[in-house]
Amino acid sequence: MIVCGDDALSHRLARELHEVYAEQVTLLVPTLPDAPRTPAGRTGRALALFGRVTAAVTRTSGTGATSATPGDGAEPSGTLRVVESAEADDRALTDAGVERAAALALVHEDDETNIRAALTARRLNPRLRLVIRLYNRKLGQHLETLLDQAAAVAEPGLDPEKLDAATTVLSDVDTAAPGLAAAAVAGTSKVVQAGGLLLHAVDRPPVAGQAPDPGLCTLALLSATAGDPAGCEGSERSGDAGPRLLPDDRTVAAATGRAAVTLEAVTPAGPALPAARLAASALPVASLFSRRLRWSLAGAFGAVLALALASTFTTGDHPLHAAYLTLLDIFAIGDPAVGEPTGRQVLQILAGFVGLLLLPVIVAALLEGLGTFRTATALRRPPRGLSGHVVLLGLGKVGTRVLARLRRLNIPVVCVESDPEARGVAVARRLRVPTVIGDVTEEGVLEAARIHRAHALLALTSVDITNLEAALSARAVTPDLRVVLRLYDDDFATAVFRTLRTAHPRALTRSRSVSHLAAPAFAGAMMGRQVLGAVPVERRVLLFAAVDVADHPLLDGRTVAEAFRPGAWRVIALDGRGGGSGQGWRLRPERLLAAGDRVVVAATRRGLAELLVRGGRDAHGAPDNSVRTERGRP
Repeated sequence: MIVCGDDALSHRLARELHEVYAEQVTLLVPTLPDAPRTPAGRTGRALALFGRVTAAVTRTSGTGATSATPGDGAEPSGTLRVVESAEADDRALTDAGVERAAALALVHEDDETNIRAALTARRLNPRLRLVIRLYNRKLGQHLETLLDQAAAVAEPGLDPEKLDAATTVLSDVDTAAPGLAAAAVAGTSKVVQAGGLLLHAVDRPPVAGQAPDPGLCTLALLSATAGDPAGCEGSERSGDAGPRLLPDDRTVAAATGRAAVTLEAVTPAGPALPAARLAASALPVASLFSRRLRWSLAGAFGAVLALALASTFTTGDHPLHAAYLTLLDIFAIGDPAVGEPTGRQVLQILAGFVGLLLLPVIVAALLEGLGTFRTATALRRPPRGLSGHVVLLGLGKVGTRVLARLRRLNIPVVCVESDPEARGVAVARRLRVPTVIGDVTEEGVLEAARIHRAHALLALTSVDITNLEAALSARAVTPDLRVVLRLYDDDFATAVFRTLRTAHPRALTRSRSVSHLAAPAFAGAMMGRQVLGAVPVERRVLLFAAVDVADHPLLDGRTVAEAFRPGAWRVIALDGRGGGSGQGWRLRPERLLAAGDRVVVAATRRGLAELLVRGGRDAHGAPDNSVRTERGRP
């Protein structure tokens, strides 16, 4: 396996393949310069620089975090090799062994760099399995088709199904966005689309003195240390008090007072609805008239109607003619009622007064309509009476995707962004989401976002210190505010999480890392499996994958109950698109899994690695675990 990149996702992905899947991994990273590329004067980049220094020490010393043993104490059997090169060109990929590799992951932050390297790698090895990180989803769909066609042209006899040649384009942002949004919104389902099914995983709060319902499909038991300030909730060091993924019925029955993540429902996935093209460009006609203006116009209409009716009863005139004369009197274009009855003269004087009162209302309507059209393309300000909303900090790649997902769920959002040219500002303008332009660390910015009446805070900027400062400032205003932080370093995230939970035990605090949420999906795609999605369970991840029963002896010929491995994997649904019969979930325990079935399994990362282990590894022996560094040519 080859991983190209030099950020948190690339290092975590290499470690995942090495430690969890026991693969032989080559990490191709850019050559480190002689002088630091990050100026010392730049603020807010301390932790990112710390990550690069850690990676440099790892490459220089040949030992470090990348060669650490797995959390369960098992020694990985693969080799981790680090190769440095200026760019991922023909020579660098050849030195990394692309011609003999089974899979290549291109996870540079720049889409153009990944595309160029993918085209080169496909030319050097048509059978190579490619996993590409792209932010542009539409371009990614076209790129998958192009690279698969290139492989078919290079080797006409190539069978993608048999030889595992495929191209998978993933976005770390899209993978992490559902988890970030679900952590900020109470009761929001975590949804994974599995072909023709929709898997809904929901959090069920604990019931005092009762265990979770054994009749439900329990995917995980949440931490039992929520009330313990010294507890490592959700981390690998939590032990039995931490989250228990894929527990058996006996464990669920004994978990008294613990919250659970259950499979609420599996329903057929309907066809995707076409996007409303005219919705974004439609003029804001509904907002032309404010509520006060509408009441003023209604009052003027009522006055005209009353005067017309009074004129009809007084003079005996036809109602339409009476209304016509009343309007003429209001706009002062009628003849004076000289020689008319006294009632008619009084009504004309009253109509003149109504006209004087109606004039400023008409002017206000014109001015307000003009202002509405002029600000139709400008950012909206948070309304004064807004409450129960989510304050989203940062409209970069991650923030933009999370914003779009929250709006699809019809959740009110107020955005805060320091850069008016950020990529998500245009999305916020198109979705008419209130946005505050300003530095969140400055006084009054969070207050402008109505943080004192907000439901949750999502701090998704790329700077950990900024996210932490925003969370502390928000908690100072609203102690019980739900806070979700995007943090780069896991140890730092754990320390922040425990400190905030100790200081505010009644408030919900979550810390998430994009690379932590996205790495399992990238690793699963590199293994040649179709990983359907990942559901975060506190600081751990539960994977969903679709597998063919015929290719896995641990499933073939077994019943659903026999195929269940507690803490590792569980068959949860049957996908009829794989060639088998039927489609559904809640399979009977005695249901026999046949060779023609395609099933959807929920698995831990290590459980999926064990279930989907590649054949032929043991025949070649287990290579040593050394970490080697090679200096490539610049």
